[in-house]
Amino acid sequence: MNNATRLTTLDEQAIEYIAIGAAVLGTGGGGDPHVGKLMAMEAIRKYGPVRIAQLEELDDEGLIVPVSMIGAPTVMLEKIPSAEQLTKPLDLIERELGRKVDAVMPIEVGGGNSLVPVIAAAQRGIPLVDADAMGRAFPESQMVTFHLEGIPCSPVAMADERGNSALMHTIDGVWEERMARALTVEMGGSASICDYPVSGAQAKQAAIGGTLTLAYEIGRTLFEAKQQKLNPVRELLVKLSGHALFHGKAVDIRRRMDGGFTRGEAVFEGTGENKGTTMRLFFQNEFLLATVDDQPLAITPDLITLLDQDTGMPVTTENLKYGARVTVAGLPCDDKWRTPKGIETAGPRYFGYDFDYVPIETLASKRGAAE
Repeated sequence: MNNATRLTTLDEQAIEYIAIGAAVLGTGGGGDPHVGKLMAMEAIRKYGPVRIAQLEELDDEGLIVPVSMIGAPTVMLEKIPSAEQLTKPLDLIERELGRKVDAVMPIEVGGGNSLVPVIAAAQRGIPLVDADAMGRAFPESQMVTFHLEGIPCSPVAMADERGNSALMHTIDGVWEERMARALTVEMGGSASICDYPVSGAQAKQAAIGGTLTLAYEIGRTLFEAKQQKLNPVRELLVKLSGHALFHGKAVDIRRRMDGGFTRGEAVFEGTGENKGTTMRLFFQNEFLLATVDDQPLAITPDLITLLDQDTGMPVTTENLKYGARVTVAGLPCDDKWRTPKGIETAGPRYFGYDFDYVPIETLASKRGAAE
């Protein structure tokens, strides 16, 4: 995707598309996109459209701060954050570093967290960077490309809906995850957070560029497929070089709140050409592993996303219901995650799955993608 096609401003139509696209890239997690969409639209109505900055436009000395929510997606559906809660961690970062934030960015392009920084950007009149640090959504704080590049996560600032806030300095992203997750549990299972404040030069080095534009293009593709009466799943997978792995119906869903995460497993009975087979899908906020007959269909850090068979619209972890008919799609992750440190940080064995990482292209070619 060249620069000429990238977003320059965010208006209500762009937010509509991004909310859908981010739910596809969110692999089931990243917070509810509908809640993020409503909050972002309200902010733009109140403060005006948000300017989008590309990585290459950033001043090397500028201060770029990710703004996001941390916690279980199921809790975020019930505790919608205010604009004050989202910007309070920015205030703490600015006071700690003694300078103003020049731009904000999403820490992940998945789900509602793609749109959370829009509120801060609109309220403060600063740009939103067309980039993130995952290229998808992941459940833990150290699972970002900044960590892969050895960039410090501190200072870390958090706030809850009651007005409580905290500022932390941790030695690395792993310790940030441990401490921030414990604090999130005490804050009721959901909190706003700013971590990995970076310079413009560090953002150019480590972030994944153009991901908000990609989310926009995904959303637009699905809307246009519907208008033109095309097969939305097929159109989307062609655009993303994705693989249709399994067609099925949800017959069992088990979710539990555990340590500030929504963890669980879903079981799907095959439909169409997959009739007679059963797929299991494992998640920790995000979908991380899909198996048939105890053999992997797709493995983290590649993206596993559920698409409604009729509309192509993404189905998130918290919105997956019994009887849902879906196509399970696999998408290749960014190359940064296919390095040894990327696999160590967010690969299957980190999450306790007894598999080695195999790229989705290899798995799909071995089995033959579902039509």
